Amino acid sequence: MWWFQQGLSVLPVALVVWSAASFVFSYITAIVLHHVDPLVPYISDTGTIPPERCLFGIMLNISTFLGMATMYVRYKQVYALNPEKSKILKLNKIGLTLGLMSCFGLCVIANFQKCILYYIHVAGACLTFGVGAIYMLVQTVLSYLMQPEVHSKDIFWIRLTVLLWCCSSIVSMFVSSVVLYSGLYGTNLVQKLHWDPQENGYTAHIVSTVSEWSLAFSFLSFFLTYIRDFQKISLRAVVSLHGQTLYNAPQSFVTDEQTLLVAGSI
Repeated sequence: MWWFQQGLSVLPVALVVWSAASFVFSYITAIVLHHVDPLVPYISDTGTIPPERCLFGIMLNISTFLGMATMYVRYKQVYALNPEKSKILKLNKIGLTLGLMSCFGLCVIANFQKCILYYIHVAGACLTFGVGAIYMLVQTVLSYLMQPEVHSKDIFWIRLTVLLWCCSSIVSMFVSSVVLYSGLYGTNLVQKLHWDPQENGYTAHIVSTVSEWSLAFSFLSFFLTYIRDFQKISLRAVVSLHGQTLYNAPQSFVTDEQTLLVAGSI
């Protein structure tokens, strides 16, 4: 059995690989069609003009679903491992709520393009990465609280390192973006897709775009730390038959043998 066939480890792997592919494929398409500059454009700029906009949107919508599934499975795992620890259970619920908010933000990013509805797009980015960073913090704290009985110290330090990488990228992007859009380098820069290295503000632009790519991949890298945990998870689906037809039927018609219709592993 391959490592990605063990338990549900394929779920976080699919999330990371698919999301990274959505960025890369949109970037390649935008470059080939000369819609953006090859040197580190904003990720959002690579999903602004058709046809890459369509590719960007549909792939990130699928990433939203994969993210929700991954975060929910993580929630159920932590709940099952700590059934009597109220502090951990409370943090676990908070983490799930934050995770679902972050996924909703990703859906907003996918469907509201930067150059068309800028403020909604920025709100989606804040939900995705801002709230997402808090989700990472909660999961890192949970990893700390569950060591050494459930988690090793190594996984805690790895998650803490990725969290610090994410936070430093957020700070760098925020500062450079404030400088860039302060008005010192012109107006209507949101619509600008091509930059000349000789232009004023080019350095701030590059710092901002590099920070955005760094932020995106630090966020995705956090879910790679779930792989080993998810190898120890399996889900079972049980479908019960409550009648011989799809119409209302007397309960006496249902035998014990017919009650359990399907029971298998997913």
